[in-house]
Order: sequence, then structure tokens, then C-alpha cells
Amino acid sequence: MKNPKRRTLAGLKAVVRKLRAEGRRIVLANGGFDLVHAGHVRYLREAKARGDVLVVAMNSDASVRALKGPGRPVLPQDERAEILAAFAVVDYLTVFDDLNVEKVLLALKPDVHAKGSDYSPATVPERETVRGYGGRIAITGGPKIRSTSEVIPRILARMSRWTNS
Repeated sequence: MKNPKRRTLAGLKAVVRKLRAEGRRIVLANGGFDLVHAGHVRYLREAKARGDVLVVAMNSDASVRALKGPGRPVLPQDERAEILAAFAVVDYLTVFDDLNVEKVLLALKPDVHAKGSDYSPATVPERETVRGYGGRIAITGGPKIRSTSEVIPRILARMSRWTNS
């Protein structure tokens, strides 16, 4: 089933141009979103509060694998995209293959680039790109409470105890 929130980068560029002409403030959040947890929800909710339209750029399976290693992502990109698109706070979603979100930022030039609280304004990898086109960086989501990389071993340990009893 085709989801109207999911767009190619080229299609999203046209949508953002129209929204910006209407005076809407665009926020971009990005990540792998493998095994969505409360930290992701808080990040996206607060990111949306920074503008009128929230665009999520989600890493493809290939880029998650390159960033996180073999066995990742746990959920394939089409499922991760479907989950994220179901969130009311997400207005649009695109999938990207690169190891960072610079190409998406340069194509869309969002007013705000939201990053999770595992970053500070000084450690955002794309900070110079955002500054270069006049955008702003916002750290959203509150204190880091969890990461998928921490959740997976906990699940495996619990499953091991469960299946060995």
C-alpha cells in the first residue's frame, strides 16, 4: 500500500517549496529508527513542535547496515517507514542511502534540523551544512533514555533466559 506521507527526495523537494511559499516552517529530523522506542517518540514530538511541518529522513537498510554493522537493521526499511508514517507528528518521510543526511538537507533546506539528545549543537555532523544555507539546529527529545543498540542485547538476553527455562 502506497503511503501519501512517503516521498522521494525529488517529490519532497517540490512539496517543501510549496509549503515554504505558504509561509510554513519546515523541520527535518533524521535517523535509522530501527526498533522504535519512547526516545524516538519524544525526539519526533519535540522536533515537530519546532515548526509547522515535520519531515523525517530515514536511513535505508544499506546505510543502517553500514553505520551499525551486520544484523542491522532489525526491521526492513519499508516496515520502519510504515511505522514512522503512522505517527501523527510525521508529515512527510523520505528514505536516504547516504551515511549522513547532508544531501537531504541541501535539497530541502529545512528551517530547523532537529537532532536527538545524543548530540550537542557542537557535535551535529551536518552543522556546517545547516549554517551554510541559513538553517538552525535544535537538539530535541530530552535526556537520552535509550538506544536501539542497547535494547537489542537486552532483548537477546531475555529471550535466551526464556528459551532456556
